[in-house]
Amino acid sequence: MNKPKFETPDFTAQNREKLAELFPGVVVEGKVNVDLLRTYIGEEFFKDEAYEFTWVGKREAIAEAGRPIRKTLRPCPEESKNWDTTENLYIEGDNLDVLKLLQESYLGKVKMIYIDPPYNTGNDFIYRDDFAMSRDEYDEEAGVYDDDDNRLFRNTESNGRFHSDWCSMIYPRLVLARNLLRDDGLIFISIDDYEQDNLKKICNEIFGESNFVNKVTWVRTRSGKTVTRQLLVNSEYLYIYAKSQDYDWNQVFQPLAEATVKMYNRDDNDGRGKYRLYPMQKTSSPGPETTYDYIDNNGKVWKCPPKGWRMNKHKVKALENDGRLCLEGSVISEKAYWSERKAEGRIADTLWNDMPENSVASQEVSSLFKGIPLFNNPKPVDYLRRMIKITDSDMKDSVILDFFSGSATTAHAVMKLNAEDGGKRKFIMVQLPEVCAEGTEAAKAGYKNICEIGKERIRRAGEKIKEENKDKPGIENLDIGFRVLKLDSTNMNDVYYAAGDYTQDILLTMEDNIKPDRNDMDLLFGCLLDWGLPLSLPHTHEKIDGFTVHTYNDGDLIACFDEHIPESVVREIASRKPLRAVFRDTSFTSSPEKINVFEIFKLIAPNTSVKVI
Repeated sequence: MNKPKFETPDFTAQNREKLAELFPGVVVEGKVNVDLLRTYIGEEFFKDEAYEFTWVGKREAIAEAGRPIRKTLRPCPEESKNWDTTENLYIEGDNLDVLKLLQESYLGKVKMIYIDPPYNTGNDFIYRDDFAMSRDEYDEEAGVYDDDDNRLFRNTESNGRFHSDWCSMIYPRLVLARNLLRDDGLIFISIDDYEQDNLKKICNEIFGESNFVNKVTWVRTRSGKTVTRQLLVNSEYLYIYAKSQDYDWNQVFQPLAEATVKMYNRDDNDGRGKYRLYPMQKTSSPGPETTYDYIDNNGKVWKCPPKGWRMNKHKVKALENDGRLCLEGSVISEKAYWSERKAEGRIADTLWNDMPENSVASQEVSSLFKGIPLFNNPKPVDYLRRMIKITDSDMKDSVILDFFSGSATTAHAVMKLNAEDGGKRKFIMVQLPEVCAEGTEAAKAGYKNICEIGKERIRRAGEKIKEENKDKPGIENLDIGFRVLKLDSTNMNDVYYAAGDYTQDILLTMEDNIKPDRNDMDLLFGCLLDWGLPLSLPHTHEKIDGFTVHTYNDGDLIACFDEHIPESVVREIASRKPLRAVFRDTSFTSSPEKINVFEIFKLIAPNTSVKVI
């Protein structure tokens, strides 16, 4: 029987292994001979000068993305909504650690990622990831932010590493985010002027310059209240990158420009309304079907233009018979009616000046909380809704991730769009439980941290969406729930990882590998992470001969964490032939009993992977 790792993957070690497979001899005693590798791939050695983007701490930031951690996600059903039926997740904790924990379960499974990271204006709190420091050095210099060891600091412009700190914060998170994206997936990143040029350089490194899709400018306010240097600031940016060139892109539309609307200025008073004229002459090279003299219903001959007509004679005749031709002077034109065009809009460009403003987004949130202004600058729901519509073509199994969840607008947008088109999209929100400062409206309303507000917003928004669409068929099946998971230290005692560091006397005094404050659900979800199973699938528990047995996703995993379980329970679990089975070390009183379990599964369910924790 195998022992679970309960440790996130060491991507750096995996990269070395891949290099060794491709180029035997390049990796010797765990070290990569970079000069030899360059020889193998036919590259000359770098000269003294080369184009590169770097900052103080970059190497440590890159290395951090690959470093394993020993942490877990603990389920919290009492703070969740519709725990047993929902496929949505709300995860509380430092998003760097959470992204590492999701690497096995959601590798290559996320269709879209949206993030709205700190903008680094000198007033925003950002995660303090000073990887070059030891933990003791960090605690001594900066202290911890709260009792849960959530690391935040205000990165003021007086800090000599103002930009470096921000770059080091975002880099490993984007590396891990890219791993989670599907090959046809997209990531959308909101940013302002302070770090947008650095963000693009970082994204070009991580995603590849060829996978840059667009940079959108969103007009977030027209009031012009924010003044920076000389001009009023009323916009911010949205960078869009793809995982690969296989990404999906669904065309979205904006309202027609005012100048276009004014072109519809004719009216024959025939009940069809206003229209504009489109010349029938072709502007490109002529073709055989569009080169002819046209004879109208009155017998008048209209000579073929030099480049022909826009359509063949049968289509022109149909337009004339329908009263859609304008025969004036020496020109034939098609009547295009506004009543048929106004709903179409125009293909969206990179200036999104038709979206709701920040003030509207603030009202969207406050309206759910009886007018209390809990957030200053949330994003509008329709802004996120447009991004999701761009990305999502199948609507059935798409996973939408936001690991700077904030006010949970992304979750709100997913539920709203699912209600509109019957989609089954699922969201994963990740947010550090930032403390609501004393004296703020949120603190006055009784909310301790941002996560409490975000979860409550999802609850209220979901119910409101259902109520607004109560007459729509199938609305009762709309998933407005979420499972709450919280980042915590590993479920396992230190001896589980380093028994060789302990004396026999110490080992004899330790009764269990597992920390005493952990329950069955904690252990189950720890195993899901270790085995790389999604965290939103259905699970049940039952009593077999008085022992609790957990079944995850109809047999993807069956677990029993009770102590001293009898052979009858082991045989019953094996008879169900699960893909995976897990027990705890104290489930058995001796090594022969463990060996017997292996033999039972080998006989009854030889394809089951069995582990003991």
